Amino acid sequence: MTYPDMQSKSAQLYERAKQVLPWGSTRQAAFFKPYPIYAAFGNGSRVTDVDGVERIDYVCNYSALMHGHCHPKIVEALRKQAGELLSIALPTEAEVRLAEMVCERMPGIERIRFCNSGTEGVMFTIKAARAYTNRPMIAKVEGAYHGSDDTASISTYPMPDSWGDPDAPDSVPPAGTTQHCAEDVTVIPMNDAEAARRIISEHRDQLAAVLVDPMVKNLGYEQATPEFIGAIREETAKHGILLIFDEVYSFRLGYNGAQGVLGVNPDLTAMGKIIGGGLPVGAVGGSAAIMDELFDQRNKPRLEHSGTFNANPMTMAAGAAAMELLTRDEFDRVAALGDRARSGLADAIKASGAKATVRGTTSVIALFHTSADQEMHTYRDIMTVLAQDPAMMERSYRFFVHMLNNGVLMTPYGFMLLSTAMNESDIDVMLEAAHSGLRALKESAAA
Repeated sequence: MTYPDMQSKSAQLYERAKQVLPWGSTRQAAFFKPYPIYAAFGNGSRVTDVDGVERIDYVCNYSALMHGHCHPKIVEALRKQAGELLSIALPTEAEVRLAEMVCERMPGIERIRFCNSGTEGVMFTIKAARAYTNRPMIAKVEGAYHGSDDTASISTYPMPDSWGDPDAPDSVPPAGTTQHCAEDVTVIPMNDAEAARRIISEHRDQLAAVLVDPMVKNLGYEQATPEFIGAIREETAKHGILLIFDEVYSFRLGYNGAQGVLGVNPDLTAMGKIIGGGLPVGAVGGSAAIMDELFDQRNKPRLEHSGTFNANPMTMAAGAAAMELLTRDEFDRVAALGDRARSGLADAIKASGAKATVRGTTSVIALFHTSADQEMHTYRDIMTVLAQDPAMMERSYRFFVHMLNNGVLMTPYGFMLLSTAMNESDIDVMLEAAHSGLRALKESAAA
């Protein structure tokens, strides 16, 4: 079956969905035109849609499925837990076990509390920083996505007419977020160490924390440089400001997360995705001194943090099983697959002569349909390239459809993520499809 096919079961399901969901969708990231493909079941690296078409899943639910679909050990842990407790207003040993595993791996986490999404994890790290410092402001990187919390969403997608000076970006609220909220956020250019020092110093008496994603998905998995992180760590420590790492994605960088790779311990860390074993999860972690003071149960805690499904037994059981499977050897093996995939894509771009460039690290890949010599390291770089080459997104979508029709599910915007369920043959299939897709783009451009 070739996508799109308006007679397909997915197309029919989408028509049904539009009767009960606004424009047929609950999740923006899972939608694409003219209709999304509806999944039926998954196994390992493969997902099969309702029309019976099987594809290699290079989306991995945007990083949550580090072990692919229905890993037998995770399924068995869930089956066992489902027969004992689904949810409960009491703690469980499963919560303690997963907490021990995360604390053992992440250098900056000595204590941890669980919630239900990466968005919540980031939101609670921000609230924790404000409660601990008694200061209102947060600094964040322009263009970095940290979920949909009001504070974290400031200047995630600012437009040129509102983003201000590149050395001192304006704080731009998205629709649904007030300007008042934006006043509590100051914005830093990505990987500009001197600007970071200056902006942090200017707001030092008001800043509760600086929020950093060490690997920014929206910027094609651009990694924070050691100089940038080092400058932020020095300035925050000097002024009593907390450093927050958003490791919802960047935990993929290594067994000990980005903080292990960078050798920098943040004061607070937000987590999600991988640590839930494929189920909804989030977490806020940090040093024992900060976390114990904020959540002291002997008296009224300084920060309220509750939730009906926080640390629910099903997620905790799946998360513990997933963490057990995520050994150093598996990290290294999947990172090597990522190296081969990026190298193969670079070769395909060169052989085809297509207008494209590949980026990423370890188990993440970003394929941009623009020239390799284009600067694309900051949000403004990317927006400038898009303005100069408005057909870039159309090429990206055509490549995405080609990959769909050749057995590969990726994101419409060029992102691919690997799982431990993948092997060399999965990379072979993806590279073969990419070769023919890039050739087709080049041929259509020449026509």
